[in-house]
Amino acid sequence: MTYLIKTTEQYRCASEEEAKKLINEAKNSNKYTVLKYSSELKVKKAKGEIEDEWYRVVLTKEFSDEKEPEGWLMPYYGSNSEEETIDEN
Repeated sequence: MTYLIKTTEQYRCASEEEAKKLINEAKNSNKYTVLKYSSELKVKKAKGEIEDEWYRVVLTKEFSDEKEPEGWLMPYYGSNSEEETIDEN
């Protein structure tokens, strides 16, 4: 039997509020335990001018104890948007 123990995920958020919301939702989940998290403002510059800003959120999630795993979980990585684009080429 194979068990998912731990993952580290990185997300891009448009604002600090969105980043905080993502972290709080993860901390309140009953599917895993958040072992650590971080949020960092990232800036893309060109010729000294700011072109883009975003927040990078990193979440480390523990799903089961490695020594005594419980249950079985297969993570789903999908889009929350209604319009999901799939390139079939």
